[in-house]
Amino acid sequence: MTHTSFREDAFTLDVDYIVVGSGAGGATAASALARGGAHVAVVEAGPWRDPEHYPHSMYGAMRDLFDDWGAGVAQGRALWPIVQSSCVGGTTVINCAICVRTPADIFDQWEREHGVAGGSFRDTMWKHQDALETELSAELPPPESLGRNSELALIGAKALGYESHVMTRYTKRCAGSGQCLQGCRSERKQSLNLQFIPEVLAKGGHVLSCAPVHRVLLEGRRAVGVTGRFRHPQTHKKGGTFTVRARKAVLVAASVTHTAPILERSGVKNPMLGLGFRAHPGTGVFGIYDDVVDMNKGATQGWASMAYRDDPGFKLETLSIPPEMLSSRLSGVGQELMRRIGEYRHIAMWVLAVRAESVGTVHNGLFDRSVVKYGFNEADMLRLRKGMGVIARTHFAAGAKKVVPGIFGLPYELTADQLSLIDEGPLDPRAYIAILSHLFGGCVMGKDPARSVCDESGRVHGYEGLLVADASVIPTNLGVNPQHTIMALARTFVDRLLEA
Repeated sequence: MTHTSFREDAFTLDVDYIVVGSGAGGATAASALARGGAHVAVVEAGPWRDPEHYPHSMYGAMRDLFDDWGAGVAQGRALWPIVQSSCVGGTTVINCAICVRTPADIFDQWEREHGVAGGSFRDTMWKHQDALETELSAELPPPESLGRNSELALIGAKALGYESHVMTRYTKRCAGSGQCLQGCRSERKQSLNLQFIPEVLAKGGHVLSCAPVHRVLLEGRRAVGVTGRFRHPQTHKKGGTFTVRARKAVLVAASVTHTAPILERSGVKNPMLGLGFRAHPGTGVFGIYDDVVDMNKGATQGWASMAYRDDPGFKLETLSIPPEMLSSRLSGVGQELMRRIGEYRHIAMWVLAVRAESVGTVHNGLFDRSVVKYGFNEADMLRLRKGMGVIARTHFAAGAKKVVPGIFGLPYELTADQLSLIDEGPLDPRAYIAILSHLFGGCVMGKDPARSVCDESGRVHGYEGLLVADASVIPTNLGVNPQHTIMALARTFVDRLLEA
């Protein structure tokens, strides 16, 4: 077992399989390969951070754990941030560990529209998800750790008569410290730097961190390795070159924003490469209550509703953010802004993730930086606006005295008799404070090589020993949190690879 981090000199290694990336797809694929007796190397662009080194602040988290300080954006009519991590364990280190099984309708859609993932595929995926739920201790938050933020959402949804529930998450007795976005220092969250990556090392594998892959090495149409240069975790200074060669295959799981660009830089030729980018655009509405909420206490995300997943197409969730993030979402300056920040203990934040139909692209750009282009169509803007109206009404049903919609052109605060202003709000995406999370596509899977990059085993069409094992292969918007689906896909692909 070896872990190699930043080096000034050249480094070479020979293994059976290379996995590029160590997030939900990469770590799961690597551990499955190691369990199958393979000699595996995981090559991760970001640094290795142990829980005792996780930062206490969001500033520190963005510096140490987020991809490019969280500065990545999708280019369209609005510039919406893209939320992703760059560290060993990937985004599982900074997400809220939400566990949602792949819905049956998704497999039906994949089979109907893309010719993949029929009944046997579905059954295999669900079987893997059964095992993952056990291995990663999927559970409901203990009642004492749920938090008032989520309790109020349950009250509001019940009062309005729509279905909602407490989330299942990959945790071991969540402590309710509200630190998910900064990494769980108490080690209750089962992020994959604590689970599958150590297993790879224990079984004789290798992990390279601070090692962004520049390209996959191809000999003809066969993938034989990867190469790049080490990058210092603080200064980003370039170090020595690394070359890792694979006797059997290279699995790329570098995230939706990086996998397709790596394949482009490697010379992979496919007209669909970089197309089919999708996401869950989301935004939130603050409710302000007379009583103390203290959303920094309790599970960062503990409540959800899928009552509107199919019609009109969005998922509702609670989300607790620290004061420094709250301040960035509030308008005003000087004493007025300080007064608004002073209401922090009385604020509850609930968000929506749109099951968007909008489609974009992700390509390699200038200086080898990923470029995401994504426009939000009118139908999706209507979903976003509708979801904000539902959240606002849920706040008032739970007892809020006012809400803060965060929509340009509307008053800073609204009372219950002003909710028509949200219903009739602007349809320009620039008027909303939104982010892109839960990314899909760029290397979509499908039966027809003319309409897809990979087959339903993750193999890149027209190439040998080259697979994609992350959310890049997902050809549709799931409408649910994707980590469970990504991990099950990775295990399904590895099963087939080892059986071949």
